[in-house]
Amino acid sequence: MAQIKVLAEDVELDAPFLIEGLPGVGLVGKIAADHIVEAFDMVHYANVHCEGIPPVVTYPEDDSRLSTPVRIYADAERDLLVLQSDVPISPAAATEFADCVAGWFKEEDVTPLYLSGRPAEKEAAPPALYGIATGEGDTHLDRAGIDAPSEMGLVTGPTGALLSHALENDRTAVGLVVESDPQFPDPEASRALITHGLKPVTDVDIPTDALVDRADEIQRAKEQLAMRMQNVDEESTEARPLRMYQ
Repeated sequence: MAQIKVLAEDVELDAPFLIEGLPGVGLVGKIAADHIVEAFDMVHYANVHCEGIPPVVTYPEDDSRLSTPVRIYADAERDLLVLQSDVPISPAAATEFADCVAGWFKEEDVTPLYLSGRPAEKEAAPPALYGIATGEGDTHLDRAGIDAPSEMGLVTGPTGALLSHALENDRTAVGLVVESDPQFPDPEASRALITHGLKPVTDVDIPTDALVDRADEIQRAKEQLAMRMQNVDEESTEARPLRMYQ
């Protein structure tokens, strides 16, 4: 049965932000989510059991305990949650996955921050970033001073399904889109996502020095997952322009 199974019942949260880290273009969301979990030594708060998650288990380094491939981590001090995924979610089951997690978000009064890479040959430094929103999400973007998109576009894959669910059900959600490498893991784009998107929206000081120092290591570690995703015929999460008359 689809459910979110809370493991750390003693962790108290008050209307937290949740940072979504599903694998997508440039792995920008996953790299950012993994970095934040590690930087704040976050508590393994819940396991996610939803349609669309491959029937596999994961195990960490130097630990024999198994866990689900999609998990939620918590930081009570910063009132922050992170959705961490070690596997891509099948786009064919994206709607079912969105129904599963978004229902829990509503019950727990969670404001989700959805992350996506926009394939681009980056010229600017840092990579360009913009925000999109549903419900009252635009108030968070205005407060953080994050620009709206400069052109029409769409978000695909599981993250697109999550944003679609929020729109259809009139729930508050924020989407952050950053220019990223279309083929390889992009720690630089993830750093821009944290510095110019997540930090001002959540008002949490998220350090990024380690992300920069370990950029080469992170890129090598994520390349296998990126290659697996390129071999999948279906769409993964990405944001892209929608140029109707070109």
